[in-house]
Amino acid sequence: MADGRLIALAALALTGCSVAGTAQPSPDPGLVTAYFNDLDTAAAQGVQQEQSYLKATQVPAFADRVCDLNGVTITITPALSTLRTDPDWSPPGSDKRPSGRIYVVAVTLTIRQGNSVVGTQIGSQRVVIDGGRAYSFAPCPAQ
Repeated sequence: MADGRLIALAALALTGCSVAGTAQPSPDPGLVTAYFNDLDTAAAQGVQQEQSYLKATQVPAFADRVCDLNGVTITITPALSTLRTDPDWSPPGSDKRPSGRIYVVAVTLTIRQGNSVVGTQIGSQRVVIDGGRAYSFAPCPAQ
């Protein structure tokens, strides 16, 4: 059974869980798909690999706010038919907007500790396309 920390970690990954609006294509949906595929590949390799991937793909302006995975891995399955732009979004607790084009997509997160599924959550995930690269936002709350 998942403890409160795991649920909180999943909730942080799903900041701003609304996916209302009309889906619009990404300039390159392949970048968004590749981001999630690479995240899941890193998770399959273990906590350290996924942690490194999250640090490397965190929106650069918020690189100092990546949460520790606390011994779990998270795989994310996006519903790409819900992908749409979200130009007015800024991270909770910040008035700073990421540079680049911001997208939101509905996702299902699966949290694993070792080989055991300890939680599943449905929500939304932001992906930022900037300079031909996909970034995401998996922050810890501002301290």
